[in-house]
Amino acid sequence: MYTVRTHVDIAASALRVWQVLTDFDAYAQWNPFTVSAKGTAEVGAVLENLLVSNGATMRFRPTVRAAVPGQELRWLGRLWAPRLLDGEHSFLIEDTGPGSVRLTQAETFTGALVAIPFVRRKLDVHDAFAAMNTALKKRAEQQ
Repeated sequence: MYTVRTHVDIAASALRVWQVLTDFDAYAQWNPFTVSAKGTAEVGAVLENLLVSNGATMRFRPTVRAAVPGQELRWLGRLWAPRLLDGEHSFLIEDTGPGSVRLTQAETFTGALVAIPFVRRKLDVHDAFAAMNTALKKRAEQQ
């Protein structure tokens, strides 16, 4: 198992952050990591995401596992077959005071390929998560 976790404090309401996070049609306008997303933030929905990380582009179709407005969005993506390389991606939104929240973005990778050093290095998306967090913060605080 390998987990990447980042945080950002945002001067906006939980619902505003949720609105930005789940407006998949607008990702191309602001998101440097998930540059395209299609689908709906509903449990069981399959998304179509296009990622840019470490100089590589990857398209994948994760399944939404949790979608609680203003609190949590979580999906599970797989590479080819279950337990080869699974990634459970989550966004947790926590109130920290009036008009402010902390967004925690994380992904836990599991499966046989995680143990391979070359693959594990490719899974270090900390910088990409941090860039997305910064861009989301900027967009949420603009309005």
